[in-house]
Amino acid sequence: MYDWDENPDLNITPFVDVMLVLMAILMVTAPTITFQEQITLPQGTRSKKVEKVPTLTIRMDRNRKIYLGNDTYDLRSFADNFMLKSSTLNKKADVYIRADENLPYKDVMYLLKSVKEAGFARVSLLTE
Repeated sequence: MYDWDENPDLNITPFVDVMLVLMAILMVTAPTITFQEQITLPQGTRSKKVEKVPTLTIRMDRNRKIYLGNDTYDLRSFADNFMLKSSTLNKKADVYIRADENLPYKDVMYLLKSVKEAGFARVSLLTE
């Protein structure tokens, strides 16, 4: 005899387990799928090559000696000497200043100000 009050429940646990495994397989294999579509890329215009912007590196050690290429300057005489030397340099050059971390702030700012007054606009302080 059948009991009409009885509610049969479906056991969906195996179905969920199978779906989770399939989803995991899909997630692992999807990034490795590559499509080989034939594409014809448009031809770009040929313009002049981008010229490389020159760089200039100025170093100052803890004894306040300033090195510019093979030249060595004292902090007091650097501003005048750099102003004279800058007439032969490209003003659009990127200038990088490397200064010892133990130097007083005012000495580094004096060096930065001297370079800016010589006409260089792109001046950066380098750190480690």
